[in-house]
Amino acid sequence: MLTLERQNLILNILKDKKTVSITELTNELDASESTIRRDLTILDKLGKLSKVHGGAIVIDEYFTIFEANVETKSTLNIEEKTSVGKYAASLINNDDFIFIDAGTTTEKLIDYISNTKAIFVTNGIVHAKKLIQKGCKAYVIGGELKLATEAIVGADAISNLKKFNFTKCFVGTNGISIDKGYTTPDLEEALLKREAINRSYISYILTDHTKFGKVTSVTFSDIDKACIITDYLPDEKFRKATVVKEVLNK
Repeated sequence: MLTLERQNLILNILKDKKTVSITELTNELDASESTIRRDLTILDKLGKLSKVHGGAIVIDEYFTIFEANVETKSTLNIEEKTSVGKYAASLINNDDFIFIDAGTTTEKLIDYISNTKAIFVTNGIVHAKKLIQKGCKAYVIGGELKLATEAIVGADAISNLKKFNFTKCFVGTNGISIDKGYTTPDLEEALLKREAINRSYISYILTDHTKFGKVTSVTFSDIDKACIITDYLPDEKFRKATVVKEVLNK
């Protein structure tokens, strides 16, 4: 079977199933695991699908309101999120007063914090625990706990943020669009992200490449209001809209 033919079959299978494992593809296409992995890497680079641990998921280039829970998100794009988090941690200085948004990508940042003299504020329950365990001085904002994302949100959370002025914030996103900016499906999370960015001297969006070209329900910031840290950029047009730092060589 020709490479192009096999890759087209992979895309057709993924279009029907939305998600597929490497094992399923090797059995269905009678190809080796290394061949399928190579095909997925190529198709991922071309923006045709999103390669994840053990397989691939379909890319919705347009509007989506779906948001996976924390357990599901934590299994996706682990290498990419780790690389993004590691680089983001290197940007933290002694005198920083930092907001860290809840989310699986921003959580990776905490694993690589070596500067414990900075002060942190977060709306992530897991984030706060990890910061304390590393010996960091950390504050958790009050508000309503959203179980699906383990994030503190709501009017009280936003009110608590208004007392702070951050040197930097690190925020996650569900979609990045040049026209619609940074988006997320949940209105309350969007309002909190917006407030954090508005109250920060420098704002960073931590994301993997699969979020580019996606739009979800609520815009929380224009694209030029934050710098993007990502594993790699699937479309160069985004570099014209804001500062983008790629941390993996693809």
